[in-house]
Amino acid sequence: MNRNKRKGLHLKYNIYALGLMAALISFLGFVVENVWLAVTKGYINNRNMNAPFLLGYGTLVIAMYLLLGTPDRMTVSPAMKKTAGRNRKYAMYFLCALLVVCVGEIVLGSVVEALCGIEYWNYSKIPFHITKYTSIPTSAAFASMITLFMGKCFEPIMELIIRIDYKVLKVVSTVLVVIMLADFIASFSIMLRQKNFYLKWKLVLRK
Repeated sequence: MNRNKRKGLHLKYNIYALGLMAALISFLGFVVENVWLAVTKGYINNRNMNAPFLLGYGTLVIAMYLLLGTPDRMTVSPAMKKTAGRNRKYAMYFLCALLVVCVGEIVLGSVVEALCGIEYWNYSKIPFHITKYTSIPTSAAFASMITLFMGKCFEPIMELIIRIDYKVLKVVSTVLVVIMLADFIASFSIMLRQKNFYLKWKLVLRK
């Protein structure tokens, strides 16, 4: 039996593999946000962090896996697994992701505003917004990306991750998770004290 599976949680993948996936997605989140800033604003910055990881993205993907599995392997009743067609599973997964994103954005935005006195973002000008921190169009876009990633990319990437030597995987995953958690706590503490965004660096690409 694969050592990764013996040592892990009662899931297909062990905790270290999931930790490395969380780090990968957190890094991709950092890159995607800066690409969006570069295209729309003409600059990139540290995204309120010291390290190039946005923990919220990685946490969301792993939470979706732990709660729902993947669209093709949803953690639902045996009857649902046997009777539901592929399209229905993807539709259900999308709706669940939509709900998670909506609730998550409202909670995160409201907590940061209450504690730090800043607006992380504001969707008030977007049609069908639900409070200023979420909207149907933006949440649907995020939910679509999550569903597509979990359906097409999550398991292939995880299968590559578990091929890594177990001891190496354990060390790398642990180090990255500790870095992300420590950086999140340190950076958020700065925002909490300053009552403002944590801008450590900013690179203007165009004026």
